[in-house]
Amino acid sequence: MSEQRARILVVDDERSMREFLEIFFAREGYDAVTAGDVDTALLALDADDFDVVISDVQMPGRGGLDLLRAIKDSAPETVVIMITAFATTETAIEAMKEGAYDYVTKPFKVDELRLVVEKALEKKLLSSENRRLRSELESHTRPRTMVGTSEAIQQVYRLVAQVAPTKTNVLISGESGTGKELVARAIHDQSERGQHPFIAVNCGAIPENLLESELFGHVRGAFTGAIENRAGLFECAERGTIFLDEIGEIPLPLQVKLLRVIQDRNVRRVGGSADETVDVRIVAATNRDLQEEVGAGRFREDLFYRLNVIQVHLPALRERMEDIPLLVQHFVAKYTLELGRPVDRIDDDVMALIQNYAFPGNVRELENTIERAVALSQGGTIHLDVLPPAILAPRSTPEATSRLPAEGGDLDGMLAQVERELLREALGRTGGVKKKAAMLLGVSFRSFRYRLEKLGLDDSP
Repeated sequence: MSEQRARILVVDDERSMREFLEIFFAREGYDAVTAGDVDTALLALDADDFDVVISDVQMPGRGGLDLLRAIKDSAPETVVIMITAFATTETAIEAMKEGAYDYVTKPFKVDELRLVVEKALEKKLLSSENRRLRSELESHTRPRTMVGTSEAIQQVYRLVAQVAPTKTNVLISGESGTGKELVARAIHDQSERGQHPFIAVNCGAIPENLLESELFGHVRGAFTGAIENRAGLFECAERGTIFLDEIGEIPLPLQVKLLRVIQDRNVRRVGGSADETVDVRIVAATNRDLQEEVGAGRFREDLFYRLNVIQVHLPALRERMEDIPLLVQHFVAKYTLELGRPVDRIDDDVMALIQNYAFPGNVRELENTIERAVALSQGGTIHLDVLPPAILAPRSTPEATSRLPAEGGDLDGMLAQVERELLREALGRTGGVKKKAAMLLGVSFRSFRYRLEKLGLDDSP
C-alpha cells in the first residue's frame, strides 16, 4: 500500500467513453476500472475500495443519482463526480445536494476533467489525514516522555535509541503500569516513521469476536453490522507503527493470521478475497512471561520469536525508587496545568511516605496518586490528608513477629511487639512528629500517646 496509486471507477453506458477514460486515467498514473451500468458498478464497489467514482447521470435503468445515493449510504468517504450531457441547473443542484463533489458536462475538455479529479483526490487525502490526526489525538491519553535518571531507566533509554532507527520488531516487557506505551511511542518518534501514524491497540480490551475485524478490517456484508467496507488498524498505520499492547491476550486462531501478516506484510479483510500490502512496524508489549505462555501452549512459539527480535524490559518502579522525586515533580506540573489547581509545595512527610511506598501499580499508580493529591489539595500545598489510604496506612506487619513460632508463644507479648515496631516506624517516617505519626496509623493523637506510654516509648524522638 505504500505509494499506492489512486483508484478510479468509471461508470458510463457508452463503451467508447469508458475505454477513452480508462486509457486517459492510466496515462495519468491512476488505476482505472470501468462499469457499464449501476448494478455492475455496485458489485465493483462491494469487491474493492475506490477513491473516486466518475458516473454518467443518464443511463438505462438506474441512473447516476441512484448510484450516488447508494455510494453515500455504503461508503460515504468515496468522492463522486457526475458527468451529464443534460447540463440543467436542476440536475447539478440535485447531484450536489445528494453529496456529489462536482460535475462536468459533455462534451468536456480532458484538462477540465483532470483538474476536477486532482482536486477530488486532494479532498479525499485531506479528509483521511484529518481522521488520522483525530484518532492520534484521542489516543494520546498519557505524556509522551519517559522520566527518570536512574541507571535502570537509562539502560532503557540507550536501548530505545539503538533500536528506533531499525525496522526490527520490538517486544516490550514489564509489569502493568510501568509505561510500556511510552516506550513504544519513543521508539516510533525516534524512527523514520515518526511523521506517520502511531496506532495503539489494547488487544485485551477488544472482544475476541471483534479483534480480527479491528486489526485487519472487513468488507461489507462480512457479518451482521458490516454495512460498509472498513479498513483495519494495520492499514490505518500505513508507513507508521502499530503498537499491540497485551499481545498475550490474542487468541490462538488469530495468532496464526498475525504471524502471516508479519511474514508476508499482507492483510486480508474479514470476508474479503484480496490481500493488501502494508508497510507497518510492529511493536508489541506484554506483562506476561510469553515463554511460559509458549510452554503452556497458549502462545505460538513461531509468533513469539517473530515478535521478540529485540526485547526491551521495563523495570518496576520499586527497582528505580530514586526516580520517584523526579516523577512526582513531573506529575505535579502536569496536573497543576490540567486541573487548574496551583500547587507549588509538597510536605516533606508526604514525600517521605511516597518514597517509602512499594507502588505495586508502578508509575501508573504514582501518577494517579499525584492527580488525586493535586485535585484535593488546598492552599497550594500537598499535605498528608490528601494521600490515599493505601499509602497512609500500608497493610503490612513485620514478618518476623507476625508468625506463630513452632513452640508456641505469648499472644499479648507478640501483639505488643508488632505494635511497638509499627509505632517506631510511624515516628521514623514522620521525623518524630507525633501528630503526623498518629494520622499515619489512623488513630487519634490521644490514643497514640497512650500507646507510646503503655509500651515505654514515650521518650522516643
